[in-house]
Amino acid sequence: MATKTSKHTKPSIAPVRGKLGIMIPGMGAVATTFVAGVEAIRKGLAQPIGSLTQMGTVRLGKRTEDRSPQIKRFVPLAPLDKLVFTGWDIFNDDMHQAAVKAGVLERDLLDQVKPFLQSVKPRPAVFDRNYVRKLDGPNVKKGKNKRELAEQLRQDIRDFKKSSGAERLVMIWCGSTEIFLKPSAVHKSLPAFERGLMRNDENIAPSMIYAYAALSEGVPFANGAPNLTVDIPAMQELSRRNHAPICGKDYKTGQTLMKTVLAPGFKARMLGLHGWFSTNILGNRDGEVLDDPESFKTKEESKLSVLEQILQPKLYPELYKDFYHKVRINYYPPRGDNKEGWDNIDIFGWLGYPMQIKVDFLCRDSILAAPIVLDLVLFLDLAQRSSELGGLGIQEWLSFYFKSPMAAPKLYPEHDLFIQLMKLKNTLRHLMGEELITHLGLEYYD
Repeated sequence: MATKTSKHTKPSIAPVRGKLGIMIPGMGAVATTFVAGVEAIRKGLAQPIGSLTQMGTVRLGKRTEDRSPQIKRFVPLAPLDKLVFTGWDIFNDDMHQAAVKAGVLERDLLDQVKPFLQSVKPRPAVFDRNYVRKLDGPNVKKGKNKRELAEQLRQDIRDFKKSSGAERLVMIWCGSTEIFLKPSAVHKSLPAFERGLMRNDENIAPSMIYAYAALSEGVPFANGAPNLTVDIPAMQELSRRNHAPICGKDYKTGQTLMKTVLAPGFKARMLGLHGWFSTNILGNRDGEVLDDPESFKTKEESKLSVLEQILQPKLYPELYKDFYHKVRINYYPPRGDNKEGWDNIDIFGWLGYPMQIKVDFLCRDSILAAPIVLDLVLFLDLAQRSSELGGLGIQEWLSFYFKSPMAAPKLYPEHDLFIQLMKLKNTLRHLMGEELITHLGLEYYD
């Protein structure tokens, strides 16, 4: 059946007014593909393939009612022509130069959006090679401690809002994967974190400084890497206090996307799993960074958690108790951004008879990530304008986009792609006072 959200409980949503400023730490392949793509779409040169906000629909009411409006016409999202951009990077290249070096998009397309991309120049970045050991660059902020660096970022945020004329801002991390960090004492509360900034605590990574600056300014923050960043009580406290929504972590693009499609299918049909071996080759800057074992461990933790949560071995020990799961990533420069993921999956069925599935996904990492970035910034802006979502902190309904989605403390994350999509669309229905869809369908046979 359906559950009706009564009219008087419909959350209020502030209207879309003026420009939405998008602030991006890390102006590499993903960021430039995203920004170039938005400009190409605005100029009528391409279509927003892969973007739920731009091409997706949401069913309303019964199937017989034939109401399935586009999401962008159903909920008040910022239009693409109102987006303005800035970013930070350790290299001095403007977005056109960075896009050319990334090698994701064809030069013909880049030339058609060249003036716009050249206008987006990188601000000096907060960066420390102790956290990303394979990269270094000259365009870096200086400060006597991490608190001073955070204050410089906060000034950047205020300056951009003023110079761009943006009414609202969103920050989204498109930077590199940092070394693996575990939650520590400095992360447990906002006062502890702020003391840690003053004394340059080694457990505060650059991505956390960006998040702290954004949330302190009331700016929503999305974490596109597997870094710890906002997955700590201090950031969640600041997010709720300043009504600046957060979500993360690690964009769900290639191999993990396939896992969240296939694994729910195995569990739905009660097919067992002996083992899942995954390996990747890629040659972009992300691949170079992940060649460092400590950065790879951060990514590995994100990718390995998916199957355990979907398959629930404790509930189905006969099927999944002892499955073997291995993930490898290999830096292979000739591939550039064109990542290839191989999966060997050993499953078993009726009477325990074994079967195999082989997947070879020749994907384009940034092409898959760019529409995710677009959807996240538009949905985070919507969440902040919502009376119900703005003060919640974690936006679990955006789990659809992440390898390692955030959830409330002591609540396991939902990894099943199809449950995630239902959660996302039901949240939109709820925000607009529409019936929630459960797909029970008995009302058609009353």
